[in-house]
Amino acid sequence: MHIRYLLALVLLPHLVLADDSATSLDTGAQCLVEPPVPIPQAEETDTPINLQQITIVSDRTSAKMGDKTNFDGDVTFSQGGRHISADSAILDQANERLDANGNLVFQDSMFTVTADSLSAEMRSNNAQLNSAQYWLHGQQIHGEAQKLEITQDNNLHLTNTNFTTCPPGDSSWLLEAETIKIDSSEEWGELWNAKLKVGDVPVFYLPYMTIPVSEKRKSGFLFPAFSTSTTNGVELATPYYWNIAPEYDLTFTPHYMSARGLFLKTEFRYLMGEAQQGQFNAEYLADDSLMPNKDDRYLYHWQHKGAINDNWRVLANYTNVSDNNYFNDLKSDVLRSTDNQLSRIGEIAYFENNWDITAKVQDIKVLGEDESPYQVMPQVGFNYRSPALWSGLDFNLLGEATNFRHQDDQYATAKRIHIEPSITLPIHGPAGSLTSELKLMQTNYWQDLTSNVSSDKLDSTVSRTLPQVRIHGQINFERFTDYFDANYRQTLEPQFQYLYVGYEDQSNIGIYDTARLQDDYYGLFRDRRFSGLDRIADANQMTLGLTTRLFDEHNLETFKFSIGQTYYFEDSKVGLTDPSLPNQMLKQENTSNSVLAAELNTKIYNDWFMSGAIQYDTKNSDNKKSEVTLDFRPETNKLLQLSYRYVPDLINSNTNESVNISQTGVRAAWPINDNWYIVGNWYYDLNESRSVETYTGFQYESCCWALRLSYHYRIKTNYDDDLEPSFDDRELFEHGFYLNFVIKGLGGSGPLGVADMLNDGLFNYRKPLYLKN
Repeated sequence: MHIRYLLALVLLPHLVLADDSATSLDTGAQCLVEPPVPIPQAEETDTPINLQQITIVSDRTSAKMGDKTNFDGDVTFSQGGRHISADSAILDQANERLDANGNLVFQDSMFTVTADSLSAEMRSNNAQLNSAQYWLHGQQIHGEAQKLEITQDNNLHLTNTNFTTCPPGDSSWLLEAETIKIDSSEEWGELWNAKLKVGDVPVFYLPYMTIPVSEKRKSGFLFPAFSTSTTNGVELATPYYWNIAPEYDLTFTPHYMSARGLFLKTEFRYLMGEAQQGQFNAEYLADDSLMPNKDDRYLYHWQHKGAINDNWRVLANYTNVSDNNYFNDLKSDVLRSTDNQLSRIGEIAYFENNWDITAKVQDIKVLGEDESPYQVMPQVGFNYRSPALWSGLDFNLLGEATNFRHQDDQYATAKRIHIEPSITLPIHGPAGSLTSELKLMQTNYWQDLTSNVSSDKLDSTVSRTLPQVRIHGQINFERFTDYFDANYRQTLEPQFQYLYVGYEDQSNIGIYDTARLQDDYYGLFRDRRFSGLDRIADANQMTLGLTTRLFDEHNLETFKFSIGQTYYFEDSKVGLTDPSLPNQMLKQENTSNSVLAAELNTKIYNDWFMSGAIQYDTKNSDNKKSEVTLDFRPETNKLLQLSYRYVPDLINSNTNESVNISQTGVRAAWPINDNWYIVGNWYYDLNESRSVETYTGFQYESCCWALRLSYHYRIKTNYDDDLEPSFDDRELFEHGFYLNFVIKGLGGSGPLGVADMLNDGLFNYRKPLYLKN
């Protein structure tokens, strides 16, 4: 017999136990714990749950009007997305009480609860489930409770309870508590007499603690990090996360180093509306014991970005440190030891459909360099775009006004205005493309000369007008072919570029924001040889390039080779020198060098991949730069990589001498079994005949916890220090052991994963570009 009732069912709170860490755990092993019964699908409706119709279905029903109704055999109660099933149930209409027993299951869209029995007082909106087990949908968290009670305020009380993120039958860790009280409105829970068990062994006891019961973050300690190294000694970091408000949080990390002292790190994050965010970092180490004068060392950093509205954008970034070797000696949360530039920038921009305007100030501090770059104080840029202005012609207008300042009086300061209109005729089709461009570049300088800058080298005012003509074309050929008994689609893409730029003597202009650009394959087809505007090289040249690709039957690119070279009809007369600096040895550049650039990315066979690039000076028969990488990637998290790179004539900032870089490396990541991984790398300097970095890491990771032990040996970059200019007693190499431990579901000190281990060093892992497994 099927009987349909309209009544108010007790509302159970939505219970969601969330990770209490400041950031979510990104790991390789994820195991979803499913309840023993299917999860129901919630009905989509705008009607409140307490007003939705309830359907009661059973095999047998006996009822007495105004008294009790008995339901027996496969009893189900349904209300929207909530369901209760039991072997039998009694509905006491007079006392408004519901009792259900036998194979009882309560479910909604958030969680599933099984229990021996359920008693609900509908008048007071209270309910109690005995011997309950619960599972959270879409998460790993599940647990047991001797008694699970729903209060009148729709809160949840659990007595003699526990929870874990481990699969059923796995007792790797378990959190037990005498009482857990869940506040559904505040979305947090209180635990009394809680103890943490690892492998059935109690390891930690807390008389009181709190946990989140939603995706909201909760204040509390995160898991500590432990390490030991030759420079810092024994290290222990214990971060504390403070959830100040939904739009503010702070992480405070006391980081003790036995060789240096107590290193304090603070990170404050904030949101401004839905489109702006930022953070502030402050780090401080008082009386560094390894410094001869026991100096204080510090960092402060502020970053902000976002949109004010649909048109306005803002960006700010400022970092400062106490000394040049701050990142080399201390593990900062802001930058790595390989970063040697501190960016300070403030920018506001306004965007419309076909134009935008930007205003910014910028300063860059280069660690270890005696000479500082120019400051941009300020710069205003304007861009106007008018596609298909007339008969297929595109019109663009670029404008810029910049004020350059310098902290050193021996440098000239300047104001610069640059206007660059251009007309472009693009012709595109499946067979190729042809783009013709005519550009006029007008630049004016007003240079403020100091007594330290010779007036016969720089002019106080400069007007420079340069025309530019650029014609770029490409033809696309393709055919179907077969190699090694496999079918491919092969393309042949020859391209050319003719570039003409007029000449003017620019030796009367200082160098404010200009540097030499890289001469790789794609750089051959740029219309500039230098970044910035202080030097615009004259050109009368033709660039020829060729790219060929192979696509397999699934249209995946498996081979790509590009080669190109620039041919100069006239040698360029503009070089990158700064005549304003006293006693500067001008760099003699052969600007007519023709570099042959080639790049290769290919899948050699099955899971073997190779990538390489070379820049070869054909005029002087000189290798300007080369690198090659061989990868074996049979599946996810399996990697073996061999690499070599050669870069000549790099300038050592400390000695101002030219050095060559010739390094080879081996990198591997391999799972030993489903839970154990090993990651290692080794890089060797062939010129110096020494290792520059060795890293070995072992990681165990299951569904509910992870452990990593690693060893690191690496060369240190030691700069002339602002604090201790005469301090030469610095270690050239550093080595140490590092230990990370995370219990998933109870917070963590950071992600533990193979990708994270591959990037934990001086040389990050780089996958060959574009090619797929």
